[in-house]
Amino acid sequence: MPITNGTVFMPSVLTFIGIPGLEPVQCWIAIPFCAMYIIALIGNFVLLIVIKLESSLHEPMYIFLAMLGATDIALSTSIVPKMLGIFWFHLPEIYFDACLFQMWLIHMFQGIESGVLLAMALDRYVAICYPLRHATIFSRKLVTYIGVGVTLRPAILVIPCLLLIKCRLKLYQTQLISHTYCEHMALVKLATEDVYINKVYGLLGAFIVGGLDFIFITLSYVQIFVTVFHLPQTEARLKALNTCIPHILVFFQFYLLAFFSFFTHRSGSYIPSYVHITLSNLYLLIPPFLNPFVYGVKTKHIREKVIKMFCSKDQA
Repeated sequence: MPITNGTVFMPSVLTFIGIPGLEPVQCWIAIPFCAMYIIALIGNFVLLIVIKLESSLHEPMYIFLAMLGATDIALSTSIVPKMLGIFWFHLPEIYFDACLFQMWLIHMFQGIESGVLLAMALDRYVAICYPLRHATIFSRKLVTYIGVGVTLRPAILVIPCLLLIKCRLKLYQTQLISHTYCEHMALVKLATEDVYINKVYGLLGAFIVGGLDFIFITLSYVQIFVTVFHLPQTEARLKALNTCIPHILVFFQFYLLAFFSFFTHRSGSYIPSYVHITLSNLYLLIPPFLNPFVYGVKTKHIREKVIKMFCSKDQA
């Protein structure tokens, strides 16, 4: 790894700075992050167990919810253990190839979560706008195809990002990453070479996954609201809206944080780096932390099954 004129040729090891400017208090910042991670694991595992054990929940909406829970577990696990290693155990180093692998995992699971949210929105759209055809349209076969599709789409689309970094970018101005995990633009910004192609493909991939999903989800809910407000009975309108509230809450908190993280990485130089990086971490931790609470509290069937499961254990 020769160094010339301040540049590093293909560093084998990279070093995370963590949250620049907050190094003295990172050990304390890690406490709420760790607590959110543990709660997210427990909440999503409970969600998965309830959906698996209760045959009445083996419907498309709950299958997609189980996929969301599994994705949340994987996404948070991709960043938190290493983050805690940086903050608590002073282990900031990561091999370059391991950094690329972590980047692939993070962006893949982000894409899967976006795809699952789209699938859930389409499920609600068909259930409310075409209730008599829902069971026919959302068959087990279609649900399986959707699950495979939302997994393969980001997994394949992220691979060129890795290849463009590995094959094109040879010279780096530093080995230090001003972040707590390997994010595409955080790594690309370290290179001293022309990164135009990397940025363009990153934008294209983000639009194909997150951008299109956001558009289709928004259109689905617009059509849902139009249909709901044309229902003749107030009780039917409230019931239909109540089934959509958890999805809408999860949709907004996921995409608001996602867009903030995405745009500040590209044009947010006026935002202090410690604010951007802290919120980027929260963007990956808040959805796994909140989703079990949102669906557990707002979804009647899941709430009843969870209460039943824990009450039966207490009685035993």
